[in-house]
Amino acid sequence: MLDMLIKNGLVYQNGSFQKTNIMIKDGVFVEISNQLREAKEVYDAEGFEVIPGLIDPHVHFGLDLGFIRSVDDFDSGTVAALYGGVTSIVDFLAPTDGVKDLLKSYQERLHEAKKARIDYAFHATIKDPKNDLEAYVKTVRDLDMRTLKLFTTYSDSKRRTYDQEIIRLLNLSRIHDIMILAHVENDDMIHIDPDMTHEDLPRSRPVEAEITEALKLASYVKETKGHLYMVHVSSGETIRRLKAEYPELLGKHFMIESCPQYFTFDQSALAKANGYLYACAPPLRTQDHVQKLFDHQALIDVIGTDHCTFMKADKANRKLFEMPLGIGGIEHSFAVMRSHLGDVVIDKMTKHPARLHKLRNKGSITVGYDADLFVFKNDPNTIINGHHGTCDYTLYEGLKSAGTVISTMVRGQFAMRDGVLMNSQGQLIKGDD
Repeated sequence: MLDMLIKNGLVYQNGSFQKTNIMIKDGVFVEISNQLREAKEVYDAEGFEVIPGLIDPHVHFGLDLGFIRSVDDFDSGTVAALYGGVTSIVDFLAPTDGVKDLLKSYQERLHEAKKARIDYAFHATIKDPKNDLEAYVKTVRDLDMRTLKLFTTYSDSKRRTYDQEIIRLLNLSRIHDIMILAHVENDDMIHIDPDMTHEDLPRSRPVEAEITEALKLASYVKETKGHLYMVHVSSGETIRRLKAEYPELLGKHFMIESCPQYFTFDQSALAKANGYLYACAPPLRTQDHVQKLFDHQALIDVIGTDHCTFMKADKANRKLFEMPLGIGGIEHSFAVMRSHLGDVVIDKMTKHPARLHKLRNKGSITVGYDADLFVFKNDPNTIINGHHGTCDYTLYEGLKSAGTVISTMVRGQFAMRDGVLMNSQGQLIKGDD
């Protein structure tokens, strides 16, 4: 007998919705058809959409900045995720420069993630490496990770990786079949003066810093035939320039991720009375750059959130150099982005991150895959009201969205059902070769 039958829903498969039934046993999809099999439990999804569980490949739960930690940990952050239809996340190990510290960082993060209510994986993170890069990459693979993040900036905190090592890592990415994730800003163009406030972010971290660094890295990708994934692209002009100069790389060797905040807000928000709440890195851009994101959305492979929350008091009345940069978004990311882009956003938040980050059996309502899904009430007149998690605000409050997440299922068990949080325990996702 089946464990679960979800019947009468409009199910998203292969780019379209069709009314069908979903059958689940032992935590996986075993049949998707018009048949009605006997099951221990039946969920009637009549009038609702049933969508593959979302994957957020860019979150920072309990991020330690040295002087402060982001307030959503693996418990509260995944509670917010469940109310947004997110069933898997990929967080980051603390930055390390050698194998010994990498192993330690992995074990520490693994321990913290035991509180997660949804499934999880990790990106390794390297900083200013001084040791054997190939040994580091091999250890990443030995730990069943398929991605390695670096920063082209933050030299002040010794997190920057320099060009020679980036080229070496791109070569290693080809040899060892991993993907290099890059925070892309030209370090030499970033200036933080002691008297700067959040309103100075566009001047402190100009859009040219992103554009020029992205083009430089694209030239390295072309040279090495490596695999690079640019996180949190903030400007559509960056994509336009990449398309003009390196069209053969996009979607093949050079992948692009952007975030809901860069589609939803522009830098004028920084001038509001509460403008400090909009402070993030890279910063919000002009409306022209926002429009170019919409114009080039087809070249954006993945939507992640860069979810990194701080309380209002953590960001208020601070100069830029002492302000934590980051905002939340995991709970409302799908509803907001679907309102912006329509159904094309679904694959950018399910199938594409699963494939690029090599998350086994995730991202699709397919027989044999983990039974991760959410039930969605599609209503384009919905207004966002309230949020979950630890943070005491959401920037998306009062904005229009595409609808409401009704229930969320992880590996065949409802972790949030009809708006009520259930008991659930996340698992480490295995890498897919």
